[in-house]
Amino acid sequence: MNCCEFFMIAAIAVALAMDAFAVSIVSGSVFRHLHIRHGIRMALFFGAFQSLMPLLGWAAGKGLQSHIQPFDHWLAFGLLTFIGGKMAFESLKIGKVEKAPSDPSNLIVLLALSIATSIDALAVGLTLSLVTEHIFSAVLLIGLITFVISLLGWEIGKRIGRFFETQIELAGGLILIGIGLKILLEHILSS
Repeated sequence: MNCCEFFMIAAIAVALAMDAFAVSIVSGSVFRHLHIRHGIRMALFFGAFQSLMPLLGWAAGKGLQSHIQPFDHWLAFGLLTFIGGKMAFESLKIGKVEKAPSDPSNLIVLLALSIATSIDALAVGLTLSLVTEHIFSAVLLIGLITFVISLLGWEIGKRIGRFFETQIELAGGLILIGIGLKILLEHILSS
C-alpha cells in the first residue's frame, strides 16, 4: 500500500467511524455508571464490525469487477456521495430526536449497534474493491481506527457529553463525499 492509498483509506476509516464515535459519545454520557471495560468492549465490537463489513463488500465487488469496470469511478463516486450525504442529512436529525440509546452493556444491544454503525462500511467495501488490492491492510486499518475513535468517544461522552455529536456526523459525511469526488476527478483527469 503506497502512502497516498494509506491516507485515503485512513480518511475513509475516520469517516466511517463517525457513526460509532457518535454512539460511543452518547453511550458514555448517558450510561455513566458503566465502566471502562464496557467502553473497551464497545470499541472492540465496533472495530470488528467496521473491519468485517468492508471485507464482505470488497469480496462482492471483486466478483462483479469485470461487469462494473467501465464505470467503476462513477460507482465509487456515487456510493461515497450517497453514504456521505446520508450521514450529513442524519446529522441534521440527531438534535431533533432526543431518545436515550439502548444500554450498550447488553450483548444483544451491542451487536445491534455494531451492525447498525457498520452498514455503510459494506458499501464502502464495494468501493474499496475498485481502488485497492490491499484489502487486509485496509480492513485492519479501518478496524484499528474505529476502535481508537470509539474508545475516545466513550471517554469524551463520560467527560463532556453529547455536545459535538451533530458536527461529528456531518464531518464524516463530508469526508466521504470529498473522497468520492477525488476518485472521480482523478479518473477524469487521467483519461
